[in-house]
Amino acid sequence: MRIGGRAGAAVAWCLLAGAPAAAQEPPLPLPVVSPLPPPPDRTPRAVALLADYRYDDLLWENDRTAHRIYGHALEAAEPPSGSGIDSWGKNVRWSFADRQLRTGDQHAYHGEGIDFYNVGTTRGAGGLGIWHDNKLWTSRNFVRHRILASGGDRADFTVDYAPWPVDTVRKVWETRRFTLPLGTHFTRMVSTLSSDRAEPLLVGIGIGKHTTGQGAGELTVDRARGLLSWWGPDDPGHGRIAIAIRVDPRMIAEVRADADNQLVLLRVTPGTPFVYYSGSAWSHGEGDFRTRAQWDDYARGAALDFTIPKAGQ
Repeated sequence: MRIGGRAGAAVAWCLLAGAPAAAQEPPLPLPVVSPLPPPPDRTPRAVALLADYRYDDLLWENDRTAHRIYGHALEAAEPPSGSGIDSWGKNVRWSFADRQLRTGDQHAYHGEGIDFYNVGTTRGAGGLGIWHDNKLWTSRNFVRHRILASGGDRADFTVDYAPWPVDTVRKVWETRRFTLPLGTHFTRMVSTLSSDRAEPLLVGIGIGKHTTGQGAGELTVDRARGLLSWWGPDDPGHGRIAIAIRVDPRMIAEVRADADNQLVLLRVTPGTPFVYYSGSAWSHGEGDFRTRAQWDDYARGAALDFTIPKAGQ
C-alpha cells in the first residue's frame, strides 16, 4: 500500500490503518492576519532546512505536518531554551514553514499554518531525557546538524546534543536521526545515546502537558501498542494540536508523568540505537482530525517499523 500515492518505499514503515472518519463538520476558518508570500510552487515536498536567520532553528515538514527544534544560538537569545520538539499546524500540502518563520510573526495565522504550540522547557512533541532519582535530566539545544535529504519524498537529517549531566552520577550525549517522508504525520527518530558509564539508561520520551490552551489536554495510553496519544485543549482562535508518541512496546519500563510532561520510560543500553516515532496534527489542518477519537485511531493504527534502518533507509 502507498500512502497518498506519492512516497513509495520511503514510507513503507508508516502504512495507515485507514483514513479518519469525516463525520464532523469542518471548523470555522481562522481570520488571516496577512497572507504569506506565495510559494515558489505548490508541489508537495518533504523539506529540512537550517534557519540560520533565526538562531539556527532547524525546520522540517512534509505535506501533512511541520516541526522545528532549536539551535545552540537561541540559548542566549531567548532563555530558557531546550531540546523539546516544536509542532506547527499546517493546512496546505506545499511547504510553508520557512516563509512563515521569515515573517517574524510565526505565531499568527497567515493562511497556510501557524505556530501556537508553546514548548518552553517541556519535551514538547517527543523530546527525551534521562530519568534518574525521580527527575528527567535533559540536554540543551542541538550543537551540530547534517541534512541528508530535503526537497523530495523525504526529509532526513541528524543532530548532535552535547554531553549533559545526569545528577552527579554520569554524563550522557546523543546523536539523533529524524526522517519524515511524504504522506504521514509521523517522524521516525533513531536515537543513539552514549555515556561515560556502561550501566543501562532509563530514557523518558515526553509530550508537554501545558503547551496549548488551558489545561493539560486528554491523554490516551495503549501500552500494548507503545502509544501515548495527546489531544490538546482548544486554544481560542487557534484550535487544537494533537501529538502521539509510538515506541517499541518491548522497551517500556513505565508510563508516568512529571510536572511538565506525560512520559513513557524505556530501558536503553548506551551506544545501542533505538527507534521511536513522534506524530502531530492540527484540528484546522491536513488530515481532517476533528475529534480525539479520530486522532487516537490514526495514531494507534499506523503500522510502524522499530527495526534500526540500514544506511540510506
